[in-house]
Amino acid sequence: MTDHTLGVYTAVLHDRSLTEALDVIGELGLNAAEINAGGFLPPTHIPQIDQIIESDTAAQDYLGVFAEKNIRLAGLNVNGNPLHPNPVIGRKHADDLRRAIRAAAALGQKRVVTMSGLPGGEPGSSRPNWVVNAWNSGSLDVLDYQWDLAVDFWTDIARLAEELDVKIAIEMHPQNLVFNPPTLLRLIDQVGTDFIGAEMDPSHLFWQMIDPIAAIDHLGDRVFHAAAKDVRINQNARIYGVLDERFRRMGPDEPRVNLGGDEWVNEWPQDSAWDFVALGQGHDAAFWAEFLRALYRVDPDMACNIEHEDTSFGPIEGLRVAADVLLSAERKLAEAPA
Repeated sequence: MTDHTLGVYTAVLHDRSLTEALDVIGELGLNAAEINAGGFLPPTHIPQIDQIIESDTAAQDYLGVFAEKNIRLAGLNVNGNPLHPNPVIGRKHADDLRRAIRAAAALGQKRVVTMSGLPGGEPGSSRPNWVVNAWNSGSLDVLDYQWDLAVDFWTDIARLAEELDVKIAIEMHPQNLVFNPPTLLRLIDQVGTDFIGAEMDPSHLFWQMIDPIAAIDHLGDRVFHAAAKDVRINQNARIYGVLDERFRRMGPDEPRVNLGGDEWVNEWPQDSAWDFVALGQGHDAAFWAEFLRALYRVDPDMACNIEHEDTSFGPIEGLRVAADVLLSAERKLAEAPA
């Protein structure tokens, strides 16, 4: 088993208990687990999160489950939209983020993964507004409004994180103010903090035509944490491009995922321009070896956890494919160190 921290974000295993999920991780040859603590998804594998904040005994009991399975706890994840203009969603996700930071501190964790969030475009908005190409002055007006809200919010969050010595790793994700390295650096600069950085998830960078390894080198020690998640660019991208709105709204009688309030995940286009795929299905082990090498240049102890969203594989099958590629990449590093 590797000495590095290579694990699984366990949301894909929410149909199993925590101990069963940790058994799966160990059987894959991995050694770490990132646990969802709220936001878009419930804290299925840390239901006692409030007790953990309040009681050292509860915190130690929770950590004992990981110790018994010889699996490291490698971060709490609270991806959501804490800036959503609908308070039913935004306020809850913001509260979940603050709670996750407190729980991380109680557990001796130094990393909380989240998203920057996305406000509406003007006062009184009820829906987020993602500006991706601000060629007109009205779009810059929207961005000015959104960044004012974001800086106020994240200044408060950074203050809490610094107080508790927890780093906030932001996933650069579409439909967020922070979706690429320049927007991440803008947030860090305007908040003025060392406690906000990147969760380097290359999947959302691939389809934006960003080189994840170049992005790691560009951000340097602003990279706090990482995800192992792949993307395949399909032939249809030649016609559709990578910005695509051909999603289908799913009905209440279908197995859909709630994102808070009355917002739901839509069905992915059947003839998509690009897809999330299991590790190795978009980029081979040689790429992932160089990805790990770049991460370890920043921090030899950085955690990198598999996030599985490839619908062509079942959860365990997909995790096995991904783990084989990630461990192969790790072996390549050992065989050819820099």
